[in-house]
Amino acid sequence: MEIPRQAHGAMSMVFAMLVATAAVDAQMDACGADLRAFLPSPFSSSRLHCAPVWNNFILRHWQNQDNIISIILSATYTSGWVGIGFSNDGKMVASSAMIGWIDNHGRAYIKQYYLGGQTSSGVKVDQGNLLTTDTPPAVVLYGDNIYLAFQVNFSVQLAQPNIILASSAITPNTFHLAEHDDKTTLSFDFSSGDPVSTYYPYQLKRNHGALAMFGWGILLPLGAIVARYLRHKDPLWYYLHVLLQFLGYIIGLAGVVAGTALYNRIHSNFTMHRGLGISVLALGSLQDSGDCIFPSS
Repeated sequence: MEIPRQAHGAMSMVFAMLVATAAVDAQMDACGADLRAFLPSPFSSSRLHCAPVWNNFILRHWQNQDNIISIILSATYTSGWVGIGFSNDGKMVASSAMIGWIDNHGRAYIKQYYLGGQTSSGVKVDQGNLLTTDTPPAVVLYGDNIYLAFQVNFSVQLAQPNIILASSAITPNTFHLAEHDDKTTLSFDFSSGDPVSTYYPYQLKRNHGALAMFGWGILLPLGAIVARYLRHKDPLWYYLHVLLQFLGYIIGLAGVVAGTALYNRIHSNFTMHRGLGISVLALGSLQDSGDCIFPSS
């Protein structure tokens, strides 16, 4: 029996979709992936614990009785570098990290870095507090994912250390790292293989933006508009003006406090943003001081 052309077309489309789906699945990493096809022993052991930890980052690990832990970090990769760091307090400064990348010629690199400061001069290659073993580390680009595999010998059984995950789209030049495009800090339970808690203060960041926007960007301008266009409603305009200015200043000040706490947590390098915030706070303070000293004006 002859199969109609429409059926041929539908079957071809279904077959193409199945092939495409299989190809996509082959390119994506998952905890069930077989590492033996591209990673050497002991990094392809079936005893590895595995957990998705952040974005497209997957962390595999195994810790033996000698406190030697095998770590495999994988992430979607197109260019730049990918890294994992270990920190005593959850901050990037004074932490030690393993960074891996593929250069423009297809050569794989993995290096230990000591993050001694927030500038490039404070990032030292081939330095750090991580005691690696004689097992050579490995970096493999397989499909759309990069795999960093290495062993670290800790003095005690590793329980819930603070780990830092970061990446950049810029490939290192002569081992100098470009600033990360994205990062997070979390406490990871190496006994169970689960992320315990994230240290990045996302809620604090949202509060900082919302308070500053509402206080400086809405209430204070409303107070100025009332003083400009409602003077014929005397003395109502004055009380509304003072109330809006006072509330705007207090809420904006709360945003500054949240921003200061946020800076102390993540040590960001947004100097222009900080400078603008300090300037707005100073001008707002002068304006409210003037309203208190010269209320009739």
